[in-house]
Amino acid sequence: MKSKIKLMLPLLLLLGGCTLMPHYFRPASPVPQQFPGAQTGGPTAKPTYDIGWQEFFKDPRLQQLITLALQNNRDYRIALLNVQQIHDQYRIVQYALLPSFGLSGAGVREREFVSKGKYSHFSEYSASVNISYEIDLFGQIRSLQKQAIEQYLASEEASRSTQITLVSEVAMQYLNERSIDEQLQLLENTLKSVEDYRDLIEKSYQAGNSSALDLAQAQAQVESSKVGIANYERQRAQIEDALMVLVGEDLPDGLPAPRPLESQDMMEDLSVGASSDLIERRPDILSAEHQLIASNANIGAVRAAFFPNVTLLGADGSASAPLTKLFRPGTQIWSFNPQINLPLFNQNTNVANLHAAQVAKKIQIAQYEKTIQTAFSEVSDAIAARDTYNQQFSAQKALVDAEQERYDLASQRYKSGIDSYLTVLLAQQDLYTAQQNLIQVSLDRLTNLISLYKALGGGWSQ
Repeated sequence: MKSKIKLMLPLLLLLGGCTLMPHYFRPASPVPQQFPGAQTGGPTAKPTYDIGWQEFFKDPRLQQLITLALQNNRDYRIALLNVQQIHDQYRIVQYALLPSFGLSGAGVREREFVSKGKYSHFSEYSASVNISYEIDLFGQIRSLQKQAIEQYLASEEASRSTQITLVSEVAMQYLNERSIDEQLQLLENTLKSVEDYRDLIEKSYQAGNSSALDLAQAQAQVESSKVGIANYERQRAQIEDALMVLVGEDLPDGLPAPRPLESQDMMEDLSVGASSDLIERRPDILSAEHQLIASNANIGAVRAAFFPNVTLLGADGSASAPLTKLFRPGTQIWSFNPQINLPLFNQNTNVANLHAAQVAKKIQIAQYEKTIQTAFSEVSDAIAARDTYNQQFSAQKALVDAEQERYDLASQRYKSGIDSYLTVLLAQQDLYTAQQNLIQVSLDRLTNLISLYKALGGGWSQ
């Protein structure tokens, strides 16, 4: 009998190789092949997704902050643990394709009444190896296995997407911190300047050469600068708190000195490529496709529920009345118990499950297409902003130079007694606004570069 079972198992395994999964076709791309206004780069241009974050971000302080975030950030840690959890779930499904083995042993000692004052005693001992194997005739287990592996791959891509997002968030928060520091330094310099003018006007007023209005205007400018400093100091503390949350711990001592915004040497000439490159490389798109393939595999598992499933149960062992004769010749026992389960009265439930699985696949298709469209939009918006930010930065810098010259001339004219302090005040306010806007444009320009790097899947290979 054992030899017959050994001959039947390969045949049954072969029969179990088919599945009822629909053939998977990747949905057509819902976006154009090329990004509007994009330069795809030369044939030797390095793809953005192959540019590691350590190559893109060159500020040593920022590099250390990103390293700490990847080690300590809780959201990223959860994403990695999700990968491990789904991998273990996949292994559970994978083991369902293999026979299960078990050892069992039993001992019975009975005493039976025969007649008055007489009893008979009976003993029996047994030990056996039990085998259970479900034949995957219609591929239900294989479909579930495919679903599990695709969900595992989706979680891996999701963790990569989380890493890219975390890196960009740390970089953007760090640049916000740099921007606030520069705004604060600018306002402190402005406060010192207006205080000097206030003191000068106060002396002139006491000498009868300046009006009370000039003095009041100068004092108002001093108080306005103090209000702005308090506001920026509060924003600075809040941004540092947010940065510590991303990093996952207090910012350590001994970090390299921060670089100003103008010294943030990021790679501007990023190779955009075609939208098909984005579909093949961006982790969130790959994750969405793996989820789509998983839903496609689930249809195969649901379809298999319409058909019978066969389970083979067997045992081989020994039984003996004396325990000492167990496993000796002539004590062998075996059993072979095939079972078949026919789904007769649950067809309505199976039909409903199949319909639900098909709808779930349509939802995943829509989700996949939406993910592609969102990614395309993010890249297109960042490309459109890149050139305009460069133009705006150059124009804003020229405006600062012009306002600085105007302020210097107004100061000279006021000190020479030609113009009133109002001319100086207006020139100073316009100069401060221009300098403030230059810092903001610098921040927006760098933030847009990070957004483009992230949207193109930058750091995917790291």
